[in-house]
Amino acid sequence: MYSLPSFATLGAMHKYSIFSLARNAMGYHEDWTEAWRSPAPQPSYDVVIVGGGGHGLATAYYLAKEHGVTKVAVLEKGWLGGGNTGRNTTIIRSNYLWDESAALYEKSLQLYEGLSRDLNYNIMLSQRGVLNLAHTEHDLKEMSRRVHAIRLNGIDSDILSPAQVKAAVPIIDISPDARYPVLGASLQKRGGVARHDAVAWGFARAADSRGVDIIQNCEVTGIRRQGGRVEGVDTTRGFIAAKKVGVVVAGHASVLADMAGLRLPIESHPLQALVSEPIKPVIHTVVMSNTVHVYVSQSDKGELVIGAGIDAYTSYAQRGSFHIIEGQMGALIELFPIFSRLRMLRQWGGIVDVCPDASPIISKTPVEGLYFNCGWGTGGFKATPGSGWVFAHTVANDAPHPIAAPFALDRFTTGALIDEHGAAAVAH
Repeated sequence: MYSLPSFATLGAMHKYSIFSLARNAMGYHEDWTEAWRSPAPQPSYDVVIVGGGGHGLATAYYLAKEHGVTKVAVLEKGWLGGGNTGRNTTIIRSNYLWDESAALYEKSLQLYEGLSRDLNYNIMLSQRGVLNLAHTEHDLKEMSRRVHAIRLNGIDSDILSPAQVKAAVPIIDISPDARYPVLGASLQKRGGVARHDAVAWGFARAADSRGVDIIQNCEVTGIRRQGGRVEGVDTTRGFIAAKKVGVVVAGHASVLADMAGLRLPIESHPLQALVSEPIKPVIHTVVMSNTVHVYVSQSDKGELVIGAGIDAYTSYAQRGSFHIIEGQMGALIELFPIFSRLRMLRQWGGIVDVCPDASPIISKTPVEGLYFNCGWGTGGFKATPGSGWVFAHTVANDAPHPIAAPFALDRFTTGALIDEHGAAAVAH
């Protein structure tokens, strides 16, 4: 028989654990090797990438890896991943209707599937599947159309019955008298989530190892051009000359374009999300509802990650409005009554730049040597590696990659739009 330790023994053990923790914290966190260098900016580079989020870092990495362009600087006004990369809901999928979108997002998903190995950095990719719910007869018909189109592009997509939805997500309410009856769903099994910070850090470390200079706390204040050609950028750390400048600043693309004398067809809107207190695993996939406009997944820490649509007003503020939260909570609780007792921990907002057709711009500009990658709306995180891969090709070759060619600026004058507003209803 074992005897319980005395209170004195427990106290001594507790005291020892506190001092041990403090000693280890002080002693073992010294002289850590930085994951990437923090160099001073050089006077000039072959390429300057403005924006140190996932897309910008991916562009720099693929410039070095795929095209041998290593005299590259990534300029970030704050810290790496401090913008939309760190302010999203981490969903990854490629089940888009239009051929152009499907090609771009499927390339990105394929890169994601090998990214941890490629970067030698665990991005915590979890291909737990993405469910898109159907609530009306119209939803069912539209879902069937989308699934067949997606399959024609070689992308996995299945149709589920209400019973199959219930089997996949036991806590969902599929009763016929529910406010939002579940009549079926589409499923992309290869979809899922990844760790957003890890994606940025992995690309940063890998780009740095190939000679790219990553310069934080360096805000671009102007874009210099001589006649019809770019010369470089003015920054809070001085002028930096560059043969080519690629701008990848989600939410602020129109501001940077104005510095170069360009006007882009973009609006910026707040997009907010929130997380709950952590709970035991209860939902093992990503569930999205376009009709009622809410989506939810569960993080590895147990928090529910919840999002909805953009705020209608234009703003550069990283905050949202209460009525959006109220609406998405009402929809969430109708679908998952069990969540009504949960407490929310925190809420945040990002800034998304949206084009008229809800598709991105990946393009040369009328200014020689100046390129823009922007307008991703709410679909940016899932496109991160694919965006960087095609944009690096565009910058290195001064010509669009075939996957990126449909997303050029001139589509707004030719009328060859890629209408993801009409196709997807929501682009998360």
